[in-house]
Amino acid sequence: MAKIDMPWEDAIQRVLSKADGALHYVEIAERIASQGLRRSLGATPAQTVAAHLSTSLRREGEKSPYVRVGPGNYMLKVGGERKPQVVTDRGNNVDQDEEAGALGAFGMFWQRDSVFWSGKPQLLGRQAAGGTDINFAGQIGVYLLHDRERVIYVGRATDSLFARLKAHTTDRLGGRWDRFSWFGLRGVRDNGELSNGEVTWNRRVVVETMEALLIESLEPPLNRKRGDNLSGAEYIQTADPQILGAKKKALLDELKKGAGLE
Repeated sequence: MAKIDMPWEDAIQRVLSKADGALHYVEIAERIASQGLRRSLGATPAQTVAAHLSTSLRREGEKSPYVRVGPGNYMLKVGGERKPQVVTDRGNNVDQDEEAGALGAFGMFWQRDSVFWSGKPQLLGRQAAGGTDINFAGQIGVYLLHDRERVIYVGRATDSLFARLKAHTTDRLGGRWDRFSWFGLRGVRDNGELSNGEVTWNRRVVVETMEALLIESLEPPLNRKRGDNLSGAEYIQTADPQILGAKKKALLDELKKGAGLE
């Protein structure tokens, strides 16, 4: 009999009940996946967990089983007593504090060889193991080209991230990079499609976006954290399945050629 997925609410409470302290909603989502509490995680498991937590606190108030102890960090109530929540300079609104500036999604050190550049435009990534693959080919934002650990080029993609990167596979930079990072304005909807990327540009959004992007791309050793809750927008690369298909076809063609069938 197939295992039935545990409801999100039960899975969240199971993870928090076994934790030594507060956990970020991204860590909660990762533990739900790694512990096999749910096989169906959807396109945005971290955001799903964040939504359950913030909705519980907003709707249930003191009756909520959760305590928010910092931006994006939660724990279960201990002995039925509710600990005071951390008040930031932006107030105590959970939904607002979980924004990460204008960055809707990003990926770090994706492999050039894991993209099939001559096929259907695809830049595939997922939030966690077992999550749904998202195609970021149409992402807009900025990107970095890496030669191993070194950044050799910074560019912008205003129409299609895939098109800009593909151009760099054959231009003067073609032989000089093996990995790339990207920071996009388009987030991911629950159905796995990219949002339109529209953002409200106020001073706080601009400052938080600049800070998050610089911390993530430069990785300064004295920064104890990344940009505000930026981890909730990170996607891990998955290899394009078109690559395997192309390799199989090439192998078959080689075998036919060796057997004199061509």
